[in-house]
Amino acid sequence: MKFKSLLLHFILILMSASGVRAQAWEVGLGAGAAGYMGDLNPDNPVKFTGMSAGVFAKLNFNPHWALGLHYNYGRISGDDSESSNADFRDRNLKFYTPLNEVSAQVDFNFFDYFAGGGRKNFTPYIYAGLGGVIFNPRIKINGETRDLRLYKTEGQSTPYRNYAISIPYGAGVKYNFNSNWSFFSQLGYRTAYTDYLDDVSGAYKYPVQGDDDMHIFLADPSGHRPPGSQRGDSRKRDTYMFLQIGISYTFLSEKCFTF
Repeated sequence: MKFKSLLLHFILILMSASGVRAQAWEVGLGAGAAGYMGDLNPDNPVKFTGMSAGVFAKLNFNPHWALGLHYNYGRISGDDSESSNADFRDRNLKFYTPLNEVSAQVDFNFFDYFAGGGRKNFTPYIYAGLGGVIFNPRIKINGETRDLRLYKTEGQSTPYRNYAISIPYGAGVKYNFNSNWSFFSQLGYRTAYTDYLDDVSGAYKYPVQGDDDMHIFLADPSGHRPPGSQRGDSRKRDTYMFLQIGISYTFLSEKCFTF
């Protein structure tokens, strides 16, 4: 992919230039909310439905650029019965899924931030990267959890993959309050290269021999949608987001304070 090549080329440029200023390793963790946009939430970019938490290790090349390895866990959900759209309420689909994401991210600090040798203890920043996410849409019925992808609710010949490439991007602010320690707050979105985070993408399935009552119900909880009619919007990729606050620790060397 062209995006991967550009990201790798950019990382190599950063690494080759890292000797110009002092480097500083940073580790941190954060927690907050998770949400998603997709077939059960097509137009609200700040609808949070679950929790998130994450950890990271980051190398600050200089006061402006950093490269980090991140792991984030989240839980997202959607429920047509809570929608303001009458057609969605009649459709009556729902899901929840855990998200396990690993990504490499490049940060850009707008100010001359202390990590890596800068003079400022506060900065806004933006980030982007490349990652992967594992998901597994489910529903709980009468206390029993069902894995929706295994029911092939849109008539798939085989279950869709439960992993996908994701493109993280976002913005935040960070503040160094005590030498090695910093607070941060950030909002980030992820474009997932799948339309099945919510188990909804295309059309209602045609009945097939062997379908039991549960297969029929999970495919069409309304009980009256015509086979072949629109169930979801297959033109879109699903998006998920994390809103987090957290704390980090930077391993500083004496060189970082040599100006």
